[in-house]
Order: sequence, then C-alpha cells, then structure tokens
Amino acid sequence: MGQNVEIRDVVEMGDVLLIDTDRSFTGQDGESITPDAPGDGVPGLLASRLFDLGIGVEYVYVLQNQVTVRRSEGWDDSARDQVADVTRYFLRYYPDSPEDASEEE
Repeated sequence: MGQNVEIRDVVEMGDVLLIDTDRSFTGQDGESITPDAPGDGVPGLLASRLFDLGIGVEYVYVLQNQVTVRRSEGWDDSARDQVADVTRYFLRYYPDSPEDASEEE
C-alpha cells in the first residue's frame, strides 16, 4: 500500500545531500530537524527514519519536495543510497509482492 516517492535528483555538496522528489512533504514553510529537536508530522517522521539509519545524520531540512540531509563524514555510495532508499520508500506501508518483501529483509 502506498506509492514509492520518485527521486528526481540527488546532489552532493560536501557534507550536504540534496534530494529532489516528486512529492511534497511540507507546505511553503520548511522544517529544520535535528536529533535534539525532533520535528512534527510528516517531516519529523522522515527525519526520524533518517536519524535511525545510524550513519551519522546530524541535520535534516524538509521544504516541500526537497529533503536536505547533513552528516559530518561526507557521503559515500552506501550512505547516499541508504538515505535515498528511506526517502523513496517513505510512503510505503508494505511491499506489493512476496518478491519485494524478500528483497527488504
């Protein structure tokens, strides 16, 4: 149930990763979220999932269809892919098929 969020572009700028999506997560007001200042609603839940990855995410800013993520270690392929996957599958409640379930385990 739910649909994948389409990732239109991922841009790395030093310690910051910018993710452009096809879905709006906020209104015209963005939300800044840190582990010490958890956000509310949809942006807060998305940020919580990104913090829970355990890859050193320090800051998340969500503005409409843009997700900005900062970590002090910079970005490698694995960390970048994990953040993109959390964002891509954020609106999914469960997989479409048994094959999808086995891929997520």
